[in-house]
Amino acid sequence: MTHDKIAAPLAAALADKGYDSLTAVQEAVLADGLEGRDMLVSAQTGSGKTVAFGLAIAPDLLDASQALPPAQEPIGLAIAPTRELALQVARELGWLYGKAGAQVVTCVGGMDFRAEKRALDRGAHIVVGTPGRLRDHIERGSLDMSWLQVAVLDEADEMLDLGFREDLEFILQSAPKDRRTLMFSATVPPEIESLAKDFQRDAQRIVAKGEARQHGDIEYRALNVAARDREPAIFNLLRFYEARTAIIFCKTRANVTHLLARMSNRGFRAVALSGELSQQERTHALQSLRDGRAQICVATDVAARGIDLPGLDLVIHADLPTNSETLLHRSGRTGRAGSKGVSAMIVMPSERKKAHSLLRRAKLDAEWGAPPSADEVLARDNERMLESPVFEADPGDDAELAADLLHRFGPERLAAALIQLWREGRPAPEELTVLQDRPPSEPRQRPEFGDSVWFHLSVGYSGRAEPRWLLPKICDAGGINRDAIGAIRVKTDDSFVQVDAKMAERFGAMTELEPGLEMTRLAEAPDLDAPRGNKPGPRPARGPRSRDERPSAPRPPRKDFGDRTDGKPAKSWDKPARVAKPSEAAFHDAPPADGDKPRKKPRWTAEDKAKRKPRAAVLSADDRPRRKFAKGGKPGFAAGKPRGAKSGKPPRKGK
Repeated sequence: MTHDKIAAPLAAALADKGYDSLTAVQEAVLADGLEGRDMLVSAQTGSGKTVAFGLAIAPDLLDASQALPPAQEPIGLAIAPTRELALQVARELGWLYGKAGAQVVTCVGGMDFRAEKRALDRGAHIVVGTPGRLRDHIERGSLDMSWLQVAVLDEADEMLDLGFREDLEFILQSAPKDRRTLMFSATVPPEIESLAKDFQRDAQRIVAKGEARQHGDIEYRALNVAARDREPAIFNLLRFYEARTAIIFCKTRANVTHLLARMSNRGFRAVALSGELSQQERTHALQSLRDGRAQICVATDVAARGIDLPGLDLVIHADLPTNSETLLHRSGRTGRAGSKGVSAMIVMPSERKKAHSLLRRAKLDAEWGAPPSADEVLARDNERMLESPVFEADPGDDAELAADLLHRFGPERLAAALIQLWREGRPAPEELTVLQDRPPSEPRQRPEFGDSVWFHLSVGYSGRAEPRWLLPKICDAGGINRDAIGAIRVKTDDSFVQVDAKMAERFGAMTELEPGLEMTRLAEAPDLDAPRGNKPGPRPARGPRSRDERPSAPRPPRKDFGDRTDGKPAKSWDKPARVAKPSEAAFHDAPPADGDKPRKKPRWTAEDKAKRKPRAAVLSADDRPRRKFAKGGKPGFAAGKPRGAKSGKPPRKGK
């Protein structure tokens, strides 16, 4: 293909791959005025982002002659959240820069660290890796970032979700400050904006065209399924579509293991992807899906991040995703590069409201209905059999055998045998419970409350107030039941309650529900549509608040402690002088004089010393009796006396 802003080696590589035109995000990064600038690009999964940033970084890698310099220290870096996505990015950049002679090296967890180090020592133009392994190479000195010209963060939102922010900051801080930084993400939450402000300079925000219409090549279906028919509905979906490759998303590892066992018993060729698998097991599972030995992948959200499977035409949400972003990430595995795909949600009766909320927040329109029945699956099988190209092929050398079979068994028996052979290797469809497809129930409308009076409460969300906490307090204070209370609206700093006009007189102008919580009558209905936290005008006066106006109770008279010993007037905080107890003088040699502090009881009196027994004389070291030592033994044993003889015990073995 030809494009005025694509280098000749890259254009030749795109033409060899069959690229006739560029996608929206690829056109966006090649717009005028973006060469050399940092970019923050949001585009959905499967929109061609890898080729897009491959084209965008070409001016930073190629010289004026559109060639790469000799491979030494890396000048380009691409960071991906998972091993599979990093390897996929390396393959894409490998063929895109293949004609330019680029050396692309991968540094991902789970691979041989020494082999990666040897590849880096030989020289690399572009390094593609995961955050943790890239940081290991930088800390060990095997990856030199001093010559880096451009860095790309692919699926930046997923990397932050997986907790790689600290590693990303370390990697970007190790690179030169004048480098170019490109961030590609399906969504741009506040965390991505904060990361962009820290590590990008005047970044150009790019929103790929068509992003408002999410995944236009994907058909969304929401299937009403009875709780007991959840797994049979999944089996019928797989049988109905007969996709070359399908992926089923579950919420937990346990659900993945359970569903995989059920599918294996039914005869489906399925593999599992979960966090407990080793890298070798993951690679084996993905390879079996790519070469056709397996047809179905059962995975969790984290385990399936970044995988790209060829011919993935069907995505089944066995468990509903937790949020709309996860729904888009799951569904984006299909419908890539202009191909069509189906994203089907299994919705049980208790999950209908959640499913509607997910679709609304993701701005998706789904077709609601029932899963394929057994009859529909069989009918679809018959259509595929009649459309099979084997009926249009020339018999060739098998013409004589075909005529012999037709003569021996007849056309009817031969056709019946063909049908049985066609259905033999396929699991039998399941019988499902038919559910009525009814629209979601509308929110219940409260009837008109009638004549009422509004009251103001002096507590709101900031005081942890909520309707179920206020309702019993209001009922107890007025002696009413909950039927006399209408709406309760809690704001940030205050709240409002609607009370039946007949019962409003029980509260008067102001009622204290508890200390610090007052309920004040309002003359008119408040403006409930005001922004949360705005207070509705001045509150009614609640008594004097200033210090001078506050009524003060009479203070008790101060105690008179007499004059101080130093001759100064006594103060209210002075303690009275301590008076000795009558029995205390008996423990002193002389009574205390007036004005003197009583002396403490001496530790020993003369009489106590006389009664004390004399201590034994301390012997010197020379006067102490010496113990006998056994020859080569320990103190306390006579020479030649066996160990244990003193206590009557037999000597231990070996002594």
